[in-house]
Amino acid sequence: MSMPMPIDGESRASEALAAFMESLLVDPDIQEPITLGFVRDRLRRSLVSRGLKADRSRFGTEQSLYAEIEALVDEFGEEALAADFTAVKASEQLSSIIEAMVDESEADLAPTLGMVREAMADGLLARLVGEGAVDDDQEASLLAEIDALIDRYGADVPAEHLLRFE
Repeated sequence: MSMPMPIDGESRASEALAAFMESLLVDPDIQEPITLGFVRDRLRRSLVSRGLKADRSRFGTEQSLYAEIEALVDEFGEEALAADFTAVKASEQLSSIIEAMVDESEADLAPTLGMVREAMADGLLARLVGEGAVDDDQEASLLAEIDALIDRYGADVPAEHLLRFE
């Protein structure tokens, strides 16, 4: 598991760079850890293959992503994990569970990831499966997903912050 960044790494990458890093993070063909150095190398190869120069000189173009990744490598090092610079959101299925918790909770009590996990284990997940709101074959993966979010952010983080809106 990655060590927490001393600052909010997610806010350090532009939306475009975070999307590029996320595409690498979910690529099943990549077996090695996705670090900032790895992202930089992939961007460099992509630029060069299109006949573009991989340097820091041009902003406002496709090359600006390369300049941005170079700045992050300078600040955090090549071995920093790219996942620390992307915003992780709950899946659509987990978002529906969080929304159900929010709808059922008292107005002054925002459910945390820990509260959602506990409710899932105490019957919320089974109830939503019974209602057809959640696929029954997703139970184990949803529990693993909420556990991973708790590992990354902590049990006390408001679950609403991780809702996926699409």
